[in-house]
Amino acid sequence: MTQTSPPTGGADPGQDNIQATIDKFENAGRRLAPSYALVIGIIAAAWSLFQLFIASPFAIPLGFTATGGVPARAIHLGFGLLLAFLLFPGTKKSLGDRIPFGDIALALIATATALYVYFNYAGISSRSGILLEIGGVPVEAIIGGLGMFMLLEATRRSVGLPLVIVAAVFLIYSIFGQQMPDVISHKGVSLERLIGYHWFTGEAIFGIPIDVSVSFVFLFVLFGALLDRAGAGRYFLDLAFAMVGKYRGGPAKAAILASGMTGSISGSSIANVVTTGTFTIPVMKKTGFPGTKAGAIEVAASTNGQIMPPIMGAAAFIIAELIGISYFEVLVHALIPAVISYMALFYISHLEACKLGLRGLSANDFPKEIRGKALWAIFLSGVHFLIPIIVLVYLLMVARLTAGAAVFYANLALMGIIVYQHWRAARQQALGLLAGLKASLVEIYTGLVTGARNMTGIAVAVATAGIIVGAVSSTGLNNAMVGVVETLSGGNVYLLLILTALLALLLGMGLPTTANYLVVASLLTGVLVELGAAAGLELPLITVHLFVFYFGLMADSTPPVCLAAFAASAISGENPLRTGVQSFLYDIRTALLPFVFIFNTELLLIGVDSWLHGIVIFIVSLLAIFCFSSVTQGWLLVKVRWYEAILLLIAMFTLFRPDYVMNRISPAFAELPVADFVAGRFDVEPEQRVRVHLTRQTDYGDRFRLLTLKAPAEAAGPAAFGLGLAPLEEGGYEVIDLVGFQGLAEQAGATWGDIVTAVEVARPGQPPKEWIYLIGLALIALVLALQWRPFQQWRRDQAAREAPA
Repeated sequence: MTQTSPPTGGADPGQDNIQATIDKFENAGRRLAPSYALVIGIIAAAWSLFQLFIASPFAIPLGFTATGGVPARAIHLGFGLLLAFLLFPGTKKSLGDRIPFGDIALALIATATALYVYFNYAGISSRSGILLEIGGVPVEAIIGGLGMFMLLEATRRSVGLPLVIVAAVFLIYSIFGQQMPDVISHKGVSLERLIGYHWFTGEAIFGIPIDVSVSFVFLFVLFGALLDRAGAGRYFLDLAFAMVGKYRGGPAKAAILASGMTGSISGSSIANVVTTGTFTIPVMKKTGFPGTKAGAIEVAASTNGQIMPPIMGAAAFIIAELIGISYFEVLVHALIPAVISYMALFYISHLEACKLGLRGLSANDFPKEIRGKALWAIFLSGVHFLIPIIVLVYLLMVARLTAGAAVFYANLALMGIIVYQHWRAARQQALGLLAGLKASLVEIYTGLVTGARNMTGIAVAVATAGIIVGAVSSTGLNNAMVGVVETLSGGNVYLLLILTALLALLLGMGLPTTANYLVVASLLTGVLVELGAAAGLELPLITVHLFVFYFGLMADSTPPVCLAAFAASAISGENPLRTGVQSFLYDIRTALLPFVFIFNTELLLIGVDSWLHGIVIFIVSLLAIFCFSSVTQGWLLVKVRWYEAILLLIAMFTLFRPDYVMNRISPAFAELPVADFVAGRFDVEPEQRVRVHLTRQTDYGDRFRLLTLKAPAEAAGPAAFGLGLAPLEEGGYEVIDLVGFQGLAEQAGATWGDIVTAVEVARPGQPPKEWIYLIGLALIALVLALQWRPFQQWRRDQAAREAPA
């Protein structure tokens, strides 16, 4: 592939050049002639202004209530389709600087199909799903079918073929469901009903996925674009260099710190790579990092930006919307995994610097803009960039405004900052107030255009994801998926998690992170919760949603697609696939965390009821991921020997899963003969947990469930738990009655015909699992002791090599 020339260390390539590099990988569309670019710019800016308007407090008082709900989503999609056909050519042969007439016609037709919903929504709603016909011609069926086709074509142009194929498969499934295998079959949907459901209701294309796009995703993308145009990315980078540049492997640590600060806001791995990597990758290479590792560190830091609170690339708000919890709760749950993941990458960069024998930056190696300046002075030079972020976080977490309202005011604050910057620059250069105002308006206009362009692919991808969500809900596939996935995984929750992770990774190679998350979450989160419960795991929804989200974003650093690695290699001049492989090796630590918090929800601060408990969880989790990182990098104080690696892995496991280890030493449950349970020959204390293993026979094989019940005050037998049981000739006991209205067993998911195969009772007086932490800490201390003497020798060798001749 064509390489771009990397800038010299510390040189500023300019915001326009950075944006051009981002567009090369993320918006591979036309480079238009000035007249065409002006028209596109006006349309894009109008879209941004429309989104700001419907989020403002002025919309409803001015009588624009019709812009809420489905009509607003229709206008949103109309803009997205218009820009998709104008910006992205149908084939590479038409990739010129002018827009062919055919594409202009397609853009207008596609936009008209979406705006039809806006202008006629009152009539569409009043007909309750019956599509309009005029003179026997199914007008709305034609409009809706054309709109769906145009949406898929816009998605193919702007995002790629994979999402189109997935959506087409679900549409075919919706129509021909009666001809599918029994396990996933349904009655099928007529073509007219399918079009009506997907294009003219608020359940599919104009459903929840595009609603979150309209409500706040667009405004967060715009916020990131304006922040970049204002120069915040360079400020965060300068601040990061000033903070850690002088330490061993300083440029790599600065890249990680800067990516952490900008990544959660940008919401784009590629934009994050280019914005910070343009500066950091050349400096890393200059100070001794191999080009492949320099690019890979930037990729790993940039992809992980989307898991970093407070913004999480707008994912926090989508997760909150889908689960029905507050934004603040999502942040609390996501905090520890994100922080320890970044600190582990910081640690990895230090280990790499140690292995390579690198030092920090000398005074002359710092970017010239901050050379010789004190950290405090650098911080104050751009402290105004923090104001919009503080406004956003305050309005979300303290004032508890909606996400859309909060980011609206944050965008206004950011525009004020841009005006202030240009006014100050004009005053310093004696250019006059009018010149400063004009420059600021140009900058804001450019940010509005950039935000809308960046949003084009996301808008059409999210709308297409709505086809999948709609197909799942309208056909009952979400229920059938339980049987399908359980059959594939054999009821093994570990295999189920691996299958889910692989699906998220595969879809992520062709979908933007937001669309990928929405697709996989709609398909598999409910399945994970139900099958996890059958395996004895009580999985809060937030755990499975974060599990899916983590693996979706990792696709940007996973070969063979790894677009973020291609962007980094264009700067480093190295092979993109080698960069992708290396970044994947760095990101294994992030892939480990979802499997940890699925089985140990304390990592998400679920069940943590005090600050002290939370601090303990953070410290032991950090030590655990450091152990894992040392094993993957083969270095702690010095090179890790094979037996030391084994000790570190055991230490990691004991710190991440103390409950599992304690359960092997002192089982939490004791088996109770089912006959004794049926006869009431057992003693339990009120609230003591009793686990009942069930087998449920279905058309596609046996399904297994695990009921965890708390004993009532008088546990005389199964009836006290809401179960009426009868013995079977072949063994076991069948549920023939659910005693009481909404009894314990019925609430837990038992039903008639289930077969009780085993019963377990919680053992009282269990030792606290925290004692297992001592084993992990002792193993870490042992490995450090084993490495101490070799480390002293390594330090002497390093000093000898660095001593002047």
